[in-house]
Amino acid sequence: MIFRPIMTMRQAVSQIGRNLAMTFASLFSITAILLILGFFFIVVVNINNVSQSIKENFGTVQINLLDECDEEQIAVLIDEFNNMPGVESVVFQTRDEALEHMKTKWGDKGHLLDSLEVNPLPNAIVITVRQLEDAQGVVDSAKTKEGIDKINYAQDTINKLIKVSNAIQLGALILIACLLVISIIVVSNTIKLTVIAREREITIMKYIGATNWYIRGPFLLAGLLIGIFSALISSGLIAIVYNYVVNNFGLDFALIMSTGFVSEAFLVKNLIIIFTALRISIGGCGSIISMRRFLDR
Repeated sequence: MIFRPIMTMRQAVSQIGRNLAMTFASLFSITAILLILGFFFIVVVNINNVSQSIKENFGTVQINLLDECDEEQIAVLIDEFNNMPGVESVVFQTRDEALEHMKTKWGDKGHLLDSLEVNPLPNAIVITVRQLEDAQGVVDSAKTKEGIDKINYAQDTINKLIKVSNAIQLGALILIACLLVISIIVVSNTIKLTVIAREREITIMKYIGATNWYIRGPFLLAGLLIGIFSALISSGLIAIVYNYVVNNFGLDFALIMSTGFVSEAFLVKNLIIIFTALRISIGGCGSIISMRRFLDR
């Protein structure tokens, strides 16, 4: 018997229809696993985004100014910082420019900041140093000057945050790997139960000359169809939850971390691609593993 795509598709759909209980159980379990994988993927991507933002600020010292600091005082401060050794550039940033910069970081969620009645950000002087070692000298000097409200630079804290974020990312990746193994086991066991239920039929097909791929095809295709549905369902649910989190907590997150959440469109697009690829790979591995003992004897 030769491999016929149309016949294989019909058999796969028929197989799904004849085993609805098992199909729904498989769909539910795979969707649950993909949901967990998706949420950990979101955590890893956003932590990586925060880490990158922190690293970009390593060589800068932001000095927030008091509201009563006038233009003359600001000019004097800029001139003094410019003359310090190790300073590469000194830029005055108004509160409006700071807000626009934050909107840019937020991407397509930047419009959420338009709801602010009052701009909470201060005027600031942003100093870029040539080397990280030069930053502490700038900080020490700034502490002695008037008109300064707050100095934003904490190298020790930044280093600790990066170590924590790296540990979280590593832990999440290990857990994702474990979930992938679990998903292969779930798929293979689901297919194995279906195969056992049709063991007599498969034996007869082998006796009349059916090839292994002719027999395996419908099972493999049925698993892929279930996988595609589970990928779409899990991606949709994750998109709804993520959109809710961004809309309700995005502002607080950005104010604390100085960067917004990763774009929803970017995450959902990549999740669909990743989930589909995973389902094809896992479905193939699960099918081969579960049917080996029935087809190789």
